[in-house]
Amino acid sequence: MSDAQGQVTYLLGQLNAGNGDARAELVALVYQELHHIARRLMRGERDGHTLQATALVNEAFIRLLGGGGVEWEGRAHFFAVAATAMRRILVDHARSRDAGKRGGDLQRVDFEEPAVVGENDLDQLIAIDRALTTLASWDPRQSRIVELRFFAGLSEDEIAEQLRVSTRTVKREWRLARAWLRAELEGSSHPPVR
Repeated sequence: MSDAQGQVTYLLGQLNAGNGDARAELVALVYQELHHIARRLMRGERDGHTLQATALVNEAFIRLLGGGGVEWEGRAHFFAVAATAMRRILVDHARSRDAGKRGGDLQRVDFEEPAVVGENDLDQLIAIDRALTTLASWDPRQSRIVELRFFAGLSEDEIAEQLRVSTRTVKREWRLARAWLRAELEGSSHPPVR
């Protein structure tokens, strides 16, 4: 674990202990990494789009650190929760833009690379969100693996650490979840296989 990773875990522990001063230090330490994730997610956006990477990060920080109540388990947990927050913000934004009424053609998603959400991908994002919600009802861990890999861009080792399973389990379930999601998005799925 690098010094910066250890410092994030330490600061999260300080937040858990009620040290409000740790919040500003944590924000300074993780801001660039969250901004990198947001920029990657929004790489396909046109200039002047109503939701920018900085706004996505700021909204995520409000959701992550604004209300408290989260018992932070460490760096991987923080970024996992951040990925969930960013996904929800993007889906909320897509829905507010009334993306579903555009009737855009959904394209095949390979899930090999972390998500990139462009202006023309909002319908796709809503479809992926619905599919992940369905997957979560059948297999919450597979859904979480997809979210952490596809939206947060976490490595299989980081996901394994966060979910407290082996890397081998993450690889197997990531492969199964990707196959199920592809079929679901193409309209030919059945409950996922474990």
